[in-house]
Amino acid sequence: MKTEHPIRFLCQCLDVSSSGYYDWKRRQENPCQRAKTNQGLKADIVRIHQESRQTYGSPRIQANLTQQGKRHGRNRIARLMREAKICGRQRRRYRVRTTDSNHDNPVAPNRLADMPEPSRPNQVWVADITYIETSEGWLYLAGVLDLYSRRIVGWSMSPRIDTELVLDAWNMALLHRQPAQELMFHSDQGVQYTSGEFRQNLAKAGVSASMSRRANCYDNATMESFWSTLKLEMVYRRKFLTRRQAEREIFDYIETFYNHRRLHSSLGYQSPEQYEREQNLKNKFLAEQPGAASGSQGGAQRSEQYLDGPARSRTIPAQDLFSPNQICFQS
Repeated sequence: MKTEHPIRFLCQCLDVSSSGYYDWKRRQENPCQRAKTNQGLKADIVRIHQESRQTYGSPRIQANLTQQGKRHGRNRIARLMREAKICGRQRRRYRVRTTDSNHDNPVAPNRLADMPEPSRPNQVWVADITYIETSEGWLYLAGVLDLYSRRIVGWSMSPRIDTELVLDAWNMALLHRQPAQELMFHSDQGVQYTSGEFRQNLAKAGVSASMSRRANCYDNATMESFWSTLKLEMVYRRKFLTRRQAEREIFDYIETFYNHRRLHSSLGYQSPEQYEREQNLKNKFLAEQPGAASGSQGGAQRSEQYLDGPARSRTIPAQDLFSPNQICFQS
């Protein structure tokens, strides 16, 4: 329009000053250092957002930039995200409807509520089942999570919600982790986890059982939180035509993204794999320092056992498995 009308006339029509227009034009042609920095930062933000599968908001993007040695305020990052028209995934109500606790099977007490925070891997595993909708019908997903690092150590998928589903997830976790210390396994009171076959597998491994109170999902909040994250960041953004398609994408999310790359706020914005690796290095350093672990040689030996100790074969009698007095581990 400026080729057809004078600039001053156009500015009067738009109710702006001509000096303001020329000042804006000069800034566009020769941006200041702050504007140049914002352009580069915005490009970094968009890249990190894409690498996070369009899930990260300003807190995780800020943490990712900090790990790269770039320190920027969260409000600045949020403003640039708005300018780029990107945002993190927002939480919504989520409710699990996969627990059938109407049975006469033995139920373990809730030992998790009285336990201290785990200080190393394979002290407390939590487990649960959720469901995924596909055009072929429901796909059920069982998971086992290590409470220490929030890592998914075992999982299984099936069109049937039965004991075999949770046993497959349990066996994967047992095979990959081979827990050498006393382990407590926490789940809900679903018939799959209280079945005789599953209780026998726990007893054979020498594992203590713990169960949430009936109809109380908050007793297993960490596992519920993972289901919410999985559905929010991946499932709700897809329409699965087949169960096979859902299985492939869930596998990719857990093993490629969540365990190895996704920054977890409760771990100081580290991925579960990164958190375990760094804690293991710290423990190895303590083990190599005489008396550093507990001020005595015995402390160093215990650290060495944690790092390299072989898995032990333990068997808890079936009658003691759900006993309230069964000790799970020592803090």
